[in-house]
Amino acid sequence: MSHMVILTGAGVSAESGLGTFRDKDGLWTKYDLNEVATPEGFARNPDLVHEFYNARRANCQNAQPNAAHTALARLQTKYRGRVTIVTQNVDDLHERGGASEVIHMHGELSGALCAICDHRWAAPRVMSPTDHCPACDSPATRPDIVWFGEMPYRMDEIYAALSEVDLFVAIGTSGNVYPAAGFVAEARAAGVETLELNLEPSSTAGAFDTARFGPATEIVPQWVSELINAP
Repeated sequence: MSHMVILTGAGVSAESGLGTFRDKDGLWTKYDLNEVATPEGFARNPDLVHEFYNARRANCQNAQPNAAHTALARLQTKYRGRVTIVTQNVDDLHERGGASEVIHMHGELSGALCAICDHRWAAPRVMSPTDHCPACDSPATRPDIVWFGEMPYRMDEIYAALSEVDLFVAIGTSGNVYPAAGFVAEARAAGVETLELNLEPSSTAGAFDTARFGPATEIVPQWVSELINAP
């Protein structure tokens, strides 16, 4: 059975109103990433970090899946082989759009993590540094998000999937964040066909065999329809 791995980035959710790092007036521009997206920043000012992720969580919960999310869910259902979605996004729009097999390599806004015992549970809408872990009772609650300098989740599963794919597709990614930016090189080294779908060429665009550019809500459904309807 054929196997496709699809890597998605912020560009997939941007048209749902969830900004990317590079949006001029987005949520990210109002904060110093060293203060809100690193373990050191959390140690210095957990109140600020929780304020940032509470805002991101509310933004995510108010957003809706777009045509790119629902198209990828349809691909998982209709494709003649297996489709694994690996996402750099921490929102749940893939799942709410109908996708089933999704690997969140950077964690999820919907999750809470104990910095002491590593227990995980569903995050409330508003989190606070005074929240206690339900397992060990420590007041060490943090968002279940992979911050800069931390190891992404489920890397063994991702590399195992990349080792057996027939097609690797990157959608809405900048190509600037590793290790995800290196996945295309892993696929090419294995002789796998590679495709980029993006608003504009990423920093790794030259590593892909083929590419299509345009808004995700336009080019992703079009590509999915072509695959599903191919003889």
